[in-house]
Amino acid sequence: MALNFVWGKRTYLMGILNVTPDSFSDGGEFNSLETALQQAKQLVGGGADIIDVGGQSTRPGAEQISQEEELNRVIPVIEALGQELSVTISVDTTRAKVAAAALRAGANWVNDISGATFDGAMLSVVSELGVPIVLMHIRGTPQTMQQQTDYEDVVTEVYQFLESRINAAISAGIKRSHLIIDPGIGFAKTHSQNLELLRRLGEFSALGVPLLVGPSRKSFLGHILNQNDPKLRVWGTAAACCGAIAAGADILRVHDVSQMYDVMRVADAIWRNSPFSIVSNP
Repeated sequence: MALNFVWGKRTYLMGILNVTPDSFSDGGEFNSLETALQQAKQLVGGGADIIDVGGQSTRPGAEQISQEEELNRVIPVIEALGQELSVTISVDTTRAKVAAAALRAGANWVNDISGATFDGAMLSVVSELGVPIVLMHIRGTPQTMQQQTDYEDVVTEVYQFLESRINAAISAGIKRSHLIIDPGIGFAKTHSQNLELLRRLGEFSALGVPLLVGPSRKSFLGHILNQNDPKLRVWGTAAACCGAIAAGADILRVHDVSQMYDVMRVADAIWRNSPFSIVSNP
């Protein structure tokens, strides 16, 4: 893994950098090179170990952009981050060609919300380049996913999907040590299903790979808090992150890094016996 991640000793923070005009909580705020770089520096200063750069919004109902537009959004930012910061860079994409270009530009790993199902070439690209990949659970696409929440047992079905994607990745030549799973909080899940996943996160440890959880500012928190503004869901995000750490999450994907850095340090001190003075990887 990039930058010598040691799983199980502490929780790592993935800072979200959406270089999009239409993401659900920060669309249009960081879609210029200058603002994206400034935000990345702020995320790293707040304690982020990983910066996740995404050029395609994945909010419910999001429109698909062209591959060329996605490349134009993410590649200059990734190149700048590699020159300016010493941090692991993740590219949030479902397209193999975008992933390959991003990795050549300086990204260290791929975060694929489709579990590498949208593009049949994704696993072979990741295998060939020998990098880690995050495999997330989703049903349908961001445009259709919230109409596909008819699970008999959401945890069992998400588990089975992720297990199948792990097996597919290994068959494609990707090392198990390069695999990370994400149950996809908020993706093709109802409010109650998201809570059930968080309650039973510990069950995913049986898959034997690191676990990423992304509850940040999600609508299920707004539903609980009666809060329509995603940016005012920081304390709800903190509670979800704390619960995720208690259940064994290895990475938290968040917008509000400095606040979640404090949550992580205290939660790690309680449940992982880590010193609360942990300093993020350089």
